[in-house]
Amino acid sequence: MLHTLQMISLPFIGDIDLSGAILFVFFICFFAVVCFEFVNGFHDTANAVATVIYTRALKPAYAIPWSGLWNFMGVFLGGVAVAMGILKLVPLNELMALPVNTGACFVLAVLLGSIIWNLGTWYLGIPCSSSHTLIGAMIGSSLAFTLYYNSKGVNWEKAGEIGSSLVLSPLVGFGLAWMLMYLLKNVFKAAHLFHIPQGDTDKPPLLTRLLLITTCTLVSFFHGSNDGQKGVGLLMLILIAFLPAKFAVNHAIPDQYILSNLNRTELVIQKYNGNTTADQKLITDMKSAITQSKALIDLKDPKHKANTFAFRKQLQTVIKNTKALLGDDKNIGFSSADKDVLHQSAEELTKVTDFAPVWVIAIISFSLGLGTMIGWKRIVVTIGEKIGNQHLNYAQGATAEIVAASTIGLSTGFGLPVSTTHVLSSGIAGAMVASDGTKNLNNGTIKSIAIAWVLTLPVSIALSFLLFMLFHLFV
Repeated sequence: MLHTLQMISLPFIGDIDLSGAILFVFFICFFAVVCFEFVNGFHDTANAVATVIYTRALKPAYAIPWSGLWNFMGVFLGGVAVAMGILKLVPLNELMALPVNTGACFVLAVLLGSIIWNLGTWYLGIPCSSSHTLIGAMIGSSLAFTLYYNSKGVNWEKAGEIGSSLVLSPLVGFGLAWMLMYLLKNVFKAAHLFHIPQGDTDKPPLLTRLLLITTCTLVSFFHGSNDGQKGVGLLMLILIAFLPAKFAVNHAIPDQYILSNLNRTELVIQKYNGNTTADQKLITDMKSAITQSKALIDLKDPKHKANTFAFRKQLQTVIKNTKALLGDDKNIGFSSADKDVLHQSAEELTKVTDFAPVWVIAIISFSLGLGTMIGWKRIVVTIGEKIGNQHLNYAQGATAEIVAASTIGLSTGFGLPVSTTHVLSSGIAGAMVASDGTKNLNNGTIKSIAIAWVLTLPVSIALSFLLFMLFHLFV
C-alpha cells in the first residue's frame, strides 16, 4: 500500500504525489494542525477576554467575537519570524533528506502530543501554556529522531533562546504588573480604578471601559501575532516534511532576484580575507556556498527534491555566515556601505528559505479566530475568579492586559515565542499582590497552575517521544 502512487491536485498546494497511505497521513496531519490552532484559540485566547468580561467592560457575546477578530488579524499581519524560529528548533534539513514516512512520524508525534496535553489542561480549567506544550513536543520528537537515526536532533542553541524567553516572560509579567499597580495605588492614587463591579449592571466608567477594551484588543492581536505564528510554523513543518521540493524554498521569488543578491554578497566578500582563522573559514565556506547556490539556482524545481534540498542548504550557509560575519564581536573591517549591502542581501535571501504562503496564514488565522469563540469559559472562570480570592477590579484587569500586550508584542518583534497564558496569569497575580499582598492569592489555584507549568515540558516531551517511537513501528 505504501508504494501505490496517487496524484491529486488541491487548490493552492497544487499536485500532490504521495503514496496512498502517506497521502492519508498527510491529511490527518493537516487536520491535526488546524485542530491544534483551534484548541489554542479557546485555550489561550480566553486569557485575553477574561479581564473585560469580569470587569463588565464587555459582555461575553461581544468580547469573544471581538477577540477572535483581532486574533485573526494578528496572525495575518504578524509576519513569520516566530514561525521560522519554531522550525529552527527541529532537525528540518535531516528530515528532508529522509523518506516521507519519517517526516510523517515526526509531525504526528508533535501534533498529537501537543493536542493531548492542551485538551487535558483545558478540561480541568487550568491555564497552561500552548507554547511550552508545542516546544516540549518538538523536543521530544527530535530526541526520538536522534535515537533512531543517530543524527542531529534538537537545536539546543535555539532551544535555550526560546526557553529563556518562556521562563523570563512570566517573571517580567509579574514584576511589571506589580510596579504598575503600585504606581496606580500609591502615586497616582486613582481610587476609581480599584472598584470591584457588583452584579451585571455595574459597568466601568466610559474611559476605564475604553481602556479595558483597548488592552483586550491589543492582547488578542499580539496573541495572534505570536501564538498564531506557532500554528503557521507547524503547518509549514508538515508541508516541508511531506512535500520538501515544493516548500523547502519559496519558488515564487524569481531566480534573477536571488542571483542579484548572491552577486552583491559575493562582490563584498571578495574584498575581505578575515583577521582570524575562524573568520577566514567563514568567508571561504561562504564563497563556496555562493558558487554552489548560483550553480543550483536553475536546477531547483518543485518536482526535484535533491536539487531543491541542496540549493536550500547552500543558501542557508550563505545567510548564516553573513550574519556571523556581521556579529558585534567581529572586527573584519567592513565599511558601512558594505555592511548595509550584506545585511540587506541576507534579509532578502532569508525570504527564500523562511516563508509561509498566504493560504497557510489564512487557514491558521481562521482556525485561531474560530477557536476563540468556542470553549473559552473554563479558562476565563479560572483567570477571573480563581487566581485571587476576590473579584477582579478595573485596575487589576487593565494592568495585567497592558503588561501582557507589551511583553508579547516585544517578543514577537524579536521573533521569540512567548506564553500568553504565563504572562497574563502572572500579571494578574502581580497586580493582586501589589493591591493586597499575597493574602489575596488563591493558593489552591496558584498551586494547580504552577504544577501544570512545571509538568508541561516533561510531559509533552515524553508524550511526543513515545508517540514517535510508536508510529515508527508501523512505517
